[in-house]
Amino acid sequence: MTDVTKKNLYLVKEHVGIFKAANNYDIHDPESGEILMECREPNLGWLTKILRFTDYKRMTPFDVQIKTSNDDRIVRIQRGISIFLSKVEVRDHNNELLGSFAQKLFSIGGKFDVLNINEEVVCTLEGNWIGWDFYFKDGETTLAHVTKKWGGLGAEMFTSADNYVLEINPEIPEDDSVRKLILAAVMCIDMVLKE
Repeated sequence: MTDVTKKNLYLVKEHVGIFKAANNYDIHDPESGEILMECREPNLGWLTKILRFTDYKRMTPFDVQIKTSNDDRIVRIQRGISIFLSKVEVRDHNNELLGSFAQKLFSIGGKFDVLNINEEVVCTLEGNWIGWDFYFKDGETTLAHVTKKWGGLGAEMFTSADNYVLEINPEIPEDDSVRKLILAAVMCIDMVLKE
């Protein structure tokens, strides 16, 4: 497992721009400001690009890749066309299935299950769009927290509404694949639930 996935705190900064069809993020160490990972959508087809500027945006497929600054792939996040509910696959650096996300029907505020390779629920993402505050929960245990409100180290980097912090519970073992699944899920919150 790549060392960058062993950290417990990440600052995610979205690339903003007019006429931006692709989803692009940089993932920083909030203490140093160093870019640890890049999240890009490199293989966006022309039809998908066009549809991203219409009301069909939330239905478009995506193929997002999280890589280190050395261009080593950590995870690949893929979804086909989504008509009603999203089903997203997460693959490792060898393109082997790590798990998936299944959107919950009739959830208020946004929910989806994070599933392992055997389609067993590892945790559930529960959240609130108004405060942009999300929790990855396994029963009563919080595995991770995602928020746009941050006052800790690196707060000076936190200047835009398109930035948020991922805090992973330090009790999750450093080599546990759930860390990669949570990281992948964070990149999909906007794409799966909101768009």
